[in-house]
Amino acid sequence: MFESLSDRLEGAFKVFTGDNKLTELNVAQSIKEIRRALVAADVNYKIAKEFTERVKEKALGTENLLKSVKPGQMMVKIVQDELTELMGGQAAGIDLSGKPTVILIAGLQGSGKTTFSGKLAYFLKTQKKKSPLLVAGDVYRPAAINQISVLGEQINVPVYKEEGNKDPVKIALKAIAHAQDHNHDVVIVDTAGRLAVDEEMMNEISNIKEAIQPNETLFVVDAMTGQDAVNTAKAFNDVIDYHGVVLTKLDGDTRGGAALSVKYTVGKPIKFISEGEKMKTLDVFYPERMAQRILGMGDITSFVEKAQAQFDEKEVERLEKKIRKNKFDFDDFLGQINQIRKMGDLKSLMNMIPGMSKMTKNLDIDDKAFNKVESIIQSMTPDERANPELVLKTNSRKKRIARGCGQDLQQINMFLKQFNQMRQMMHKMSKGQGVPGMMPGAGGGPGRRRRR
Repeated sequence: MFESLSDRLEGAFKVFTGDNKLTELNVAQSIKEIRRALVAADVNYKIAKEFTERVKEKALGTENLLKSVKPGQMMVKIVQDELTELMGGQAAGIDLSGKPTVILIAGLQGSGKTTFSGKLAYFLKTQKKKSPLLVAGDVYRPAAINQISVLGEQINVPVYKEEGNKDPVKIALKAIAHAQDHNHDVVIVDTAGRLAVDEEMMNEISNIKEAIQPNETLFVVDAMTGQDAVNTAKAFNDVIDYHGVVLTKLDGDTRGGAALSVKYTVGKPIKFISEGEKMKTLDVFYPERMAQRILGMGDITSFVEKAQAQFDEKEVERLEKKIRKNKFDFDDFLGQINQIRKMGDLKSLMNMIPGMSKMTKNLDIDDKAFNKVESIIQSMTPDERANPELVLKTNSRKKRIARGCGQDLQQINMFLKQFNQMRQMMHKMSKGQGVPGMMPGAGGGPGRRRRR
């Protein structure tokens, strides 16, 4: 996500290498590269020009620059602040005040509306403790009703549908009445999309909105379509005056134009961002955090929030005691892998860690990264998993495990060596320095780190 833009902006900041202050010359050189980076990211030239003019004005107004702050660092800070403002400044909340709350989902076909509807239902159920009802309001696409039904079953959220009914307004109204009768406090209405904006589509979504009077109308945008997505967002807003935007497919080849331009162009905030197909990969949009990610700073705040949502404090204390006694075993390690998987897409998580996006951008990292490790551990007996020394010291056990998981003995020895090194390091570092860790067998990347 935004890799090309991040690389170009990094090049723009290198202009200041060796300089001890911001000058009209080096600022002008940097501004030129920043503008080029934004245009290449499919940001409208007018927006890019206004953005860089504001950056230039602020940069040349820093005569009282602290000696401890280098010019390049100051420029990064200015650009970060301006990117944050361009994308909305602060996170926009979602209105859940209705009884029930009615949320209308709109967008073009292929933008990810139905998948987002499922993700939003899962988010509201798990994060906000709501009882959502999904509504199959796309009566044209043959697979739409089946798709939302499958998603509902996957996340254990009921779906209101009327096979054969081709009137989405009546379906939505009946769904709201059904929700009131069955104590659902949120109704999420998925609607039909088209391949392009047309009058029939606009009239239909407008009629649905007028009939159900939603608390929230969200427009779903495919982030990979860049400036075209912004133009479509504007066309929809002119007709239905929605409340906010959702950017989907941020795990794809996203140049960044939509994220950077939509608030400026439409005047409506981005409320959610979505990466991947899994139902848990939906996040509230924080402009400041996104600006940090674009500038290669990672998003450690979101990473920690995801970790805190998964790791139980009592379990952490139990593990810390075991680590201090050098008793961390394979069952504990397997448990940590499962907790990390619950946090979401692995590569997206890695990109939240400062400096990791560059290291991982050319690597094929996905949820299968730990499969080999899991197969090794699952090929052990319960006694071996609880007592790693049994495996570490016995070749016959290693050979049996290799046969059980379909890997060769060299791979088993490599994993065991990494696991033992990790365990020894964690034991050593736990004495007053927290509990750092590495996940062996998954590319040698950093793993979970937590302090009490």
